[in-house]
Amino acid sequence: MELNPRFVYITCASPEEANAIGKSLVEERLAACANIIPGMTSWYRWNDKIENGEETILILKSSAELADEVIRRVKELHSYEVPCIVFLPILEGNPDYLEWMRSSLK
Repeated sequence: MELNPRFVYITCASPEEANAIGKSLVEERLAACANIIPGMTSWYRWNDKIENGEETILILKSSAELADEVIRRVKELHSYEVPCIVFLPILEGNPDYLEWMRSSLK
């Protein structure tokens, strides 16, 4: 498989939700790894009101080739109506790590 590696940045309602999504995507080989960072405060506009809340960051290591599948699956598992799921390119990296990522994905 060609690997165009990507970080996938996702915000979740709780550490439990981030853990469930991350574990599922690693099990399904849509992500090579999931990093979970709890305790983020977010400010955002929703339904024309300024809101804030505590969220958890979920960072997946995946690829551009799997983007559609990752987005579909995260939306199925996520509690938000419109979850943040954005892909960021990995331009350079440890070749051994990038090879491990490739071998860990579908």
